[in-house]
Amino acid sequence: MFAQRQLRAALTALALSGLALTALQGTAGAADAPSTTASATAETSPVASVEESTARALARSLAEPAWHRQVAKAALADEEVDLLALTARSAARPAVDLRTTLAKAETAIAEAKGLGTDAGSLLRVSLAGKPVSASALARISPLVASAPADDDADVVIAYDSAGNAHELNADKAPERPVYVVGVDGQKALAAGLEVIDRELAAQGLGTLSAPGANTSAAGSTAVASTGFWTTRIKSIRVADLKEPWFKGNAEIFTLVTGFGTDGKVRVDTVTMPYLDDENTTYYPNQILVNWSNYKYNLADAVLMEDDGDTNYSSLAKALATALLTITDQGMYVPLVNALIDAMPTSWWTDDPDYVDSFYTLARETADSRAGASANARMTVERYYVSAL
Repeated sequence: MFAQRQLRAALTALALSGLALTALQGTAGAADAPSTTASATAETSPVASVEESTARALARSLAEPAWHRQVAKAALADEEVDLLALTARSAARPAVDLRTTLAKAETAIAEAKGLGTDAGSLLRVSLAGKPVSASALARISPLVASAPADDDADVVIAYDSAGNAHELNADKAPERPVYVVGVDGQKALAAGLEVIDRELAAQGLGTLSAPGANTSAAGSTAVASTGFWTTRIKSIRVADLKEPWFKGNAEIFTLVTGFGTDGKVRVDTVTMPYLDDENTTYYPNQILVNWSNYKYNLADAVLMEDDGDTNYSSLAKALATALLTITDQGMYVPLVNALIDAMPTSWWTDDPDYVDSFYTLARETADSRAGASANARMTVERYYVSAL
């Protein structure tokens, strides 16, 4: 999503390995064969491949009017509809048949993102295009699309209920309503950061917190009984969020790095679910750094985004492998470059997910500053968290 392509040359060639996906059933009709864009997506993006197969299956199922009306009603009621849950609530035969396909797709998505079996259902369908009433939507012959892996793609492939493929302009929202199949990014991100936290904690590079908690805000054994100092985000703004119509909201998180109290490199994850729109200032009052977790009075923060293909298990292992080689030399060493270089090649399948980085944050830092890539700006302050 973020146009930071100059970073690609700096990445190491750590490949995502051991990932095998079973192809889902169904092919596009011969009337309009999918373009090479869709084919390339399937070859380079395991997640996009599953999304595309699911879109084709959903499109075919909508040939049945009653089921079509159920999907239309759900899509108008919610911004994102849980497909597996929707089919479970329907007795229509197309929904029953689709449920089997979805169960296989959910397993493939979880494997591709390194989430295990406890992430829950992730596939969602949303409605794109001009606003439409429920009655009008139920009468329209539906098209179902999935987001191409490349945000710079010229076309988006959508399928009709007969299995025919149609090319839509990727740069302009369609005039007609289109169902878009994708992954629940925030749910996947929350589960993925738990995977990272567990792996890094196991390697001594972080503290395992309660599920869903931000480790940088969690307490450590070094916290005094009276409380601890933190750096808190008063406001934050990101300039470049190149969100095409077929993508949902951005899934932003931050990796805070420094040397822990034991002298080892430490990485804490911080979720930022509110950061959805570009050139919009947010005022989260969110704790970014818990200074009781760090040996030195300096830490770095790297803003990243999950663009769909992130395998969190592979990412965590790559981070641990790279960062365990860095030792405490008795002085603070910036860790941003080491962290970025550790990203597996597969992390960049969709588009560079690097947003920006902030070097040398100190406990006393209380100002507004631009990131190193001038893509983000945030204002931070000192904030003392008192014990109850």
